[in-house]
Amino acid sequence: MTFFFLRNAKHFLPQVFLSSFFMTDLDNNSCKKYIKMITNIVILSLIICISLAFWIMSMTASTYYGNLQPISPWRWLFSVVVPVLIISNGFKKKSLDHSGAIGGLVVGFILTIANFSFFTSLLMFFLSSSKLTKWKGEAKKRLDSEYKEGGQRNWIQVFCNGAVPTELALLYMIENGPGEIPIDFSKQHTASWMCLSLLAALASSAGDTWASEVGTVLSKSPPRLITTWEKVPVGTNGGVTMVGLAFSLLGGTFVGIAYFLSQLVFVNDLDISAPQWPIIAFGGLAGLLGSIVDSYLGATMQFSGLDESTGMVVNSPSNEVKYIAGKPILDNNAVNLFSSVLVALLLPTAAWGFWPRQ
Repeated sequence: MTFFFLRNAKHFLPQVFLSSFFMTDLDNNSCKKYIKMITNIVILSLIICISLAFWIMSMTASTYYGNLQPISPWRWLFSVVVPVLIISNGFKKKSLDHSGAIGGLVVGFILTIANFSFFTSLLMFFLSSSKLTKWKGEAKKRLDSEYKEGGQRNWIQVFCNGAVPTELALLYMIENGPGEIPIDFSKQHTASWMCLSLLAALASSAGDTWASEVGTVLSKSPPRLITTWEKVPVGTNGGVTMVGLAFSLLGGTFVGIAYFLSQLVFVNDLDISAPQWPIIAFGGLAGLLGSIVDSYLGATMQFSGLDESTGMVVNSPSNEVKYIAGKPILDNNAVNLFSSVLVALLLPTAAWGFWPRQ
């Protein structure tokens, strides 16, 4: 009997060890799933607690000052939960790095609590820009020396695209309080101006992003420098194509449509207000103008040179780089910020004169 056991042990023991190994591996996977589930529950519980704390603070402030309208707990909850879910998804898909995710949470929370139309415009800008940045990534990697896998945005890029809308959302809440209003200069001039200014900033950023991400890939003809109209290599700061300009118009229009549809859903007194359809045209114009202003600043304030060793356009001068255009004054993030500020200031002022009155 002892001989029989020893003779079969070489077949039996490996099976025991293999079974133990797979059971351990299965247990580890189950444990990881369980820990992830518990973590999500804890995070969701904390978010609910934070939103309720904000609601208690708003109730306390409204009671103390007497003339403030408290924000509903559902609005607080939506403004905290939804940006967290969207930013978490963007972080997993490498659209944002750690610092960009934190900055995105701040921007998303402030715009959402201020006005749901602000939120939908920001959401459409973020989703469309992230998708287009990743689109045809291999082709862009061969053209852009600073291309990042997945197009990860850091806090600086989030700030340069989101700082102006965030500041305007805060001013809007001080002026009007959280909530949605129709764009109507005859009844609420200042609040309407700030709403259009915020829309212009987001549409401007969307237009520039759509132009740069699509125009460089789809355009059949080489770009032309916006200041001299000379042909320049793909990737040159300030280089424009007809395809890029067309998509900048589409990008701004896309954000404008998101704002307009939100107005139809969330604003109650549209029947006694000025028409809201010009929002769509305004968004398209902001996207086109933002791309043009960004290109002009890029052609004059950003350095562009051709690295003869790699054949790619670079933004820093050196002995091996052939000069194309611009001066090394601003980087791409600063150009985005300045163009966003200019469009946000100029377009609403011009729109005031042409906006239809009730």
